[in-house]
Amino acid sequence: MCYSAQIEADYKKYVKMFGATMSIRQFAELYWEHGGRELKVPKAMEAAFSDAAIDDERRIQALIAENNALRTTKLEQELFKQRARLADADRILATKTTKAATESKRIASEKIDAAVRRLADLNRSTLKDSDSRIYPGWYAPVMIVQDGRRVVVPMRYRCRLPGWTEATEREKPGTYNARRDNLKRVWGKLFGHNHGIMVVNRFYENVDRNGTNVVLQFDPTPQQQMFVACLWSRTPIPGEPDLWSFAAITDEPPPEVAAAGHDRCIVPIKPENVDAWLNPDPSDLAGQYAILDDRERPFYEHRLAA
Repeated sequence: MCYSAQIEADYKKYVKMFGATMSIRQFAELYWEHGGRELKVPKAMEAAFSDAAIDDERRIQALIAENNALRTTKLEQELFKQRARLADADRILATKTTKAATESKRIASEKIDAAVRRLADLNRSTLKDSDSRIYPGWYAPVMIVQDGRRVVVPMRYRCRLPGWTEATEREKPGTYNARRDNLKRVWGKLFGHNHGIMVVNRFYENVDRNGTNVVLQFDPTPQQQMFVACLWSRTPIPGEPDLWSFAAITDEPPPEVAAAGHDRCIVPIKPENVDAWLNPDPSDLAGQYAILDDRERPFYEHRLAA
């Protein structure tokens, strides 16, 4: 399964590579919907609006700034609360060692460190590779076709299948990947109907090494941007903006990925097949399977993730 991926987070690159347009409404609704609540978006996706040149981009830039200001305030409040908690624990421990005070000090210290890191990340302007990395539950730009046009939409990397509720989703949290051998059975309402592309530079997997879980980084060789095949869904939610969500299609791994200890791999679409993939014919699923089979096949070098 694709546990994590380093993606192309800048929607402008999709515009340049594919002639796509940005879905202003969906980008804006993403920030209206969360309104200062924790929003799992790669920093590089937000940074793409830092040099906004047109009014629509400036609207989203303002929403991002407003959202980050609210998040900053909440983090500062949390920092104040935990520093007070730490001071209280230290006062107790100065006179008597108790289990409760020791535990309170440990928790407060961990939460202070986490809040400080998150504040630093919010205020940092220089991007790092990790700023383009997504995990299940995070949002990423996905290219789809709407009304005959290629459009880039921010979607959550964990698909809520048609007919599912939030409760169903909690019971089945693994829908960030769609297995190729389950496309007709589990994903039949989306396969052949709602196809998308996510641009990926590398991916990461959890692998067991002598009883210990490690995270491996897989890089395509030669280095390239991979057009990963995705399925997506749009779920109406009463009183809220629609939930856009997606899954990456995975298949049996190439030999080098299997030898590294993992049993799945993402499916990169060849550039010449992108248009056919984004405009599927529901009556020709064989043609869609043929596109998945006629995939890019780079060699994936791996190493322990930093």
